[in-house]
Amino acid sequence: MSIEGRPEGGAAGARAAKVPGLLWCCLAVVLLASWAGSLVQSSAGAVQVRGLVLPARNGQWIAADLFRPRTATADRPAPLVVVVPGFQRSKETQANIALELARRGVVVISLDPFAQGGSSASLSTRAATEEGYGLFAVIEYAATGVLNYVDRSRLAATGHSAGGNAALQAASHFGREAERAGSPSKLHAVFISGYVLTLTERTLRPVRSHLGVSYALHDEGAYRNELGHGDLRRAPEALRAVRSGLGAAGRALTEIEPGRFYGTEAERRLRVIYNEPLLHPFQPYSVEATANQLEFFIRTLGLRDVPGPRDQVWYWKELCGLLALAAALTALVPLARWLLTTVPAFATLVRPVPPAPPLPSGTGRVALWALLVLGAVIAGVSYIPLAELSQRLFPEASGRTLTWFFPQRMNNALMLWAFVNGLVGFALFLLGRRLRGERPAAGDADPVWRVSRAEFGRTCVLAVTLWGAFFLLLAGVHAVFHVDYRFLFFGARPIGPSIVALLPMYAPAFLVFFLANSLRVNAALRFAGEPEWRSLLRAGLANSLGLLLILGVQYATFAATGTVRWTDGWLYVNLLFAVVPIMFVLPYFNRFLFRLTGRIYLGPLTMVLIFITVLLSNTVCYLPF
Repeated sequence: MSIEGRPEGGAAGARAAKVPGLLWCCLAVVLLASWAGSLVQSSAGAVQVRGLVLPARNGQWIAADLFRPRTATADRPAPLVVVVPGFQRSKETQANIALELARRGVVVISLDPFAQGGSSASLSTRAATEEGYGLFAVIEYAATGVLNYVDRSRLAATGHSAGGNAALQAASHFGREAERAGSPSKLHAVFISGYVLTLTERTLRPVRSHLGVSYALHDEGAYRNELGHGDLRRAPEALRAVRSGLGAAGRALTEIEPGRFYGTEAERRLRVIYNEPLLHPFQPYSVEATANQLEFFIRTLGLRDVPGPRDQVWYWKELCGLLALAAALTALVPLARWLLTTVPAFATLVRPVPPAPPLPSGTGRVALWALLVLGAVIAGVSYIPLAELSQRLFPEASGRTLTWFFPQRMNNALMLWAFVNGLVGFALFLLGRRLRGERPAAGDADPVWRVSRAEFGRTCVLAVTLWGAFFLLLAGVHAVFHVDYRFLFFGARPIGPSIVALLPMYAPAFLVFFLANSLRVNAALRFAGEPEWRSLLRAGLANSLGLLLILGVQYATFAATGTVRWTDGWLYVNLLFAVVPIMFVLPYFNRFLFRLTGRIYLGPLTMVLIFITVLLSNTVCYLPF
């Protein structure tokens, strides 16, 4: 019995009465999990959370989320911390630190960096350095006093990775401005997470703010540091950061103690360095790293009678997001079944599921596993070269230049990889049939890939309907609860017209991979007498093994040598933390939706729309508006 309650080869309406129950159960889980997540995010209503859009220079705009504790009023103004995500990240990825600060009475504005999320692109190719990814404009806005519940003498900023660089650049920018005006800097305190490359004398000299630095001991990008590793105890970058608050007394300092505050609160000269034993992408999701950041702001912002740094609740919101995401995706299957049994135009798509061939043995079994391993090796070996090739094929996006032609730098690499490996998948399928002695049209009277134009058109309409239902529900959840479906590196967020406009550009190349996967999962990896869970587990591992090999080689090399295998391409490797889960679950949906129609098309057409929309909405996009 499959997840949708239909036995293989059974009639479409055999168990139609049970479908609404499963569908309603999934919807209930989505709503309850989203409601619970919103309670965590808003501290059970003690914090107002809402979206806002702020204008910036050159007609640019900044999308942000505002967290306002109800205790912050005109009579009792609270400090403000502006949170800046890093490269490839949106404001939702930094909700952890935002909600923890807000539950301690701090007003928080978490922004989408320029060219990411809902913010506009920037006319600058160095937006993090020259505009703080939009941070400069937000601080200027807050400094006007229009937010009368904000204490303008306690404005602060924090960011991770490239967002950390943005925070540091803001401290330097407003420090120079203060130096010219002979007044205190608009930024009271700044915390830099996951970035030390710009901790130079030139950048640090003007800083007139308390300064905290957090850097992962096992940061994959540490090969670029002056000592070539992530240990900051004697790192020149860390020493410069601490000395910048000590004046002449800091010249004798040759080693820093992580977690120790140096300097004094007078003239905003506190300095502290943290060096958590983490990887770079895990810093925003670490209790220890979050506690260190909270410790810094509790001290520098003078917070009193607030929960301690390790009193954290953000991980409950992550779990709620995972439940909502899983339920929303699962709901696609009973929804598709319901539509197929109730809408006449879709009912004609239902065909009997062909009987599965027997499980191969002997040389057939060897050939099966050999082809799976070959596909995984090709997928792994081709990833980095194709990522590098994408930079030459799409130079505008790779150079941060605004363009209408494939404007997403990171997804361009994934798209090229998916297209090439989709073609490889088709070739491996044909090779497998030849090794089994089958002619292209032999083996069954009605192949699972045979479909008329009319049927294919209706299948496309059904796929678009499922895609629309998924994101319509998400839009409703976000409108009511101001949360999305998100867990760690993977998140589905509400989409806008620009993402919809990009789908026809990116989806066709990705569809080659999704179709090839559905063909192999349902016509080459489905066998009679084999438990469904084993068949799907094998398909999921086969589909993700190549990219898992990339991660394995990257971090095995890192553990052995202290430097990652792919240095220039380390961001492309980090991207795989979000992509591998997609690759693993894709065969499951291709199989479930195949069982509803007896054809291979509904799964890939539906999932390419959903998963590629998720990818498009969670990456840097250099569209010229």
